[in-house]
Amino acid sequence: MILIDKNRNQKQRIAEFLQKGDDKRIMRFTAPADQKGIAFLGLPNDVQYLYMPAFHKVRRIASHVKNTKFAGTDFTYDDLSSFSYAKDYNAKLLSQDDQFWVLELTPKPGVNKDYGKLKMWVRKDNYYPAKVEFYDKGGNLWKVMERRQIEKVGKYWVSKEMEIKDLKEEHATIMKLENIEFDTGLPDKLFTKRYLKRAK
Repeated sequence: MILIDKNRNQKQRIAEFLQKGDDKRIMRFTAPADQKGIAFLGLPNDVQYLYMPAFHKVRRIASHVKNTKFAGTDFTYDDLSSFSYAKDYNAKLLSQDDQFWVLELTPKPGVNKDYGKLKMWVRKDNYYPAKVEFYDKGGNLWKVMERRQIEKVGKYWVSKEMEIKDLKEEHATIMKLENIEFDTGLPDKLFTKRYLKRAK
């Protein structure tokens, strides 16, 4: 993972990411030393936890801070909670060409999101969202996420490189995936507060 500020200064971080189904996931930094052990746990029903090794404590992330960036990246806690857009958004087809469907996604009634709408480019050959624009509630373009190196790993399509840019803060995060494995039978005990704190 590479973090790039507005002066093009870069910071590199290495993380482990595990996921089970659509709504259980854990991300843990393994390097550099000052970030090692910082971990995020996402569970069903938008329940989220953060572990900070310096405090030796797991804390639940309150709903009013879920739009806060995770550990200096351009992903908010809400971004990390789920990549299942259908659960939280209504979709409308805006246009299409030979390669993409272009969709507009707006939050469903009663769903509290930091974004007013999303604009998504979905590939026609594999139904993979290759680009997403995030707009604030005033209709202004806020973030742009591009997914590159989209390849099939086993029976799943995956983006091996993802970049998200925060246009307001002139900051970007590039995430490169390595050592990708699917259907490994991860046990439920990995997705618990106890494991979040124990994991190093």
